[in-house]
Amino acid sequence: MVIPLSVTTHKKNQVCKLSKLLCGLKQASRQSYEKLTSLIVHHRYHQATSDHSLFVKYSNTNITILLVYVDDVLLTGNSLEDLTFIKNTLQEAFKIKDLGTLKYFLGSEVSHSSKGISLCQRKYCLDLLTDSCLLGSKPASTPSDPSIKLCFDDAKHFPDIPAYRRLVGCLIYLNTMRPDITFITQQLSQFLSKPSITHHNVACRVLRYLKSCLGEGLFFPCSSKPCLLGFSDADWACCKDTRRSISGPCFFLGQSLISWRTKKQQTVSRSSSETDYRALAAATCELQWLLYLLCDLRITCDRPPVLYCDNQSALHIAANLVFHERTKHLEIDCHIVREKFMAEVMKLLLISSKSQLADFFTRATYN
Repeated sequence: MVIPLSVTTHKKNQVCKLSKLLCGLKQASRQSYEKLTSLIVHHRYHQATSDHSLFVKYSNTNITILLVYVDDVLLTGNSLEDLTFIKNTLQEAFKIKDLGTLKYFLGSEVSHSSKGISLCQRKYCLDLLTDSCLLGSKPASTPSDPSIKLCFDDAKHFPDIPAYRRLVGCLIYLNTMRPDITFITQQLSQFLSKPSITHHNVACRVLRYLKSCLGEGLFFPCSSKPCLLGFSDADWACCKDTRRSISGPCFFLGQSLISWRTKKQQTVSRSSSETDYRALAAATCELQWLLYLLCDLRITCDRPPVLYCDNQSALHIAANLVFHERTKHLEIDCHIVREKFMAEVMKLLLISSKSQLADFFTRATYN
């Protein structure tokens, strides 16, 4: 901070009153991002079209990757010279702090070993349990009770709605590393406007489950091969309030789980085949985005991506045009499955319901 040029008198012990904080302006984040982006692009980094926060630089056999989140930057690559150069460049422009090898990033803990990389949110879970006063509670073996179907019931309303919203927001952030609570978090997030005591109790059970497995997370083995495997599943008309279905796709890069989701469909489906076909459409869009991302990173898959589904009728709709009479009420965008299948972008294969991994993201089923 410096004294403005318009101030001509300088008295002893005189200070300036701050009228407005620059970083509090609405346009501050955008201006900061534009300045950082222009600097990185100026040094021959390519901004990925699949993710605008990803920057990649190629030079012969060397590759350098920057991933930007607000004012936090992840930097990796196989050339120490390029890494040192871009760190010095950022240091001159922004006065950055080099934290060395990645160990902690945005609430996520990273562990490196000769076998691979482990990601977890143990500290974040502990802080959440402490803030919720459940650190001394009895652990639960599962995140939810399969016999309980959440809906807008007549139970007593939970009095502290902001506290419920904060709790669900924290659980949503935990989904980054905890696919095991994805389904129940999606269920709880539907009642943010009018939660009941029942909804709050279910949310507390999720916290008690997290206490039993604080260090659980994701593991990315070094031996994974660059091949995409997708699983698409849906639960037909499972929502008691709207009778809409839930889609739950997930994707693996080799043996590593890299993408998953639990989402309620936008319309009511007339059959389970339609439900699974809509889930296939959403999974196909996610698969296409993953292919774009791998292309930006110059990663080539060993074989064409495979998308598994346990509904044979949905696969027939994607491969056979004679099903027009049964599907003419579907939106045109749903037929992206047929378009990508015909273009041989992916393969569609049938899988048994017992082997369907995506079933984990559509309903609360536990052995």
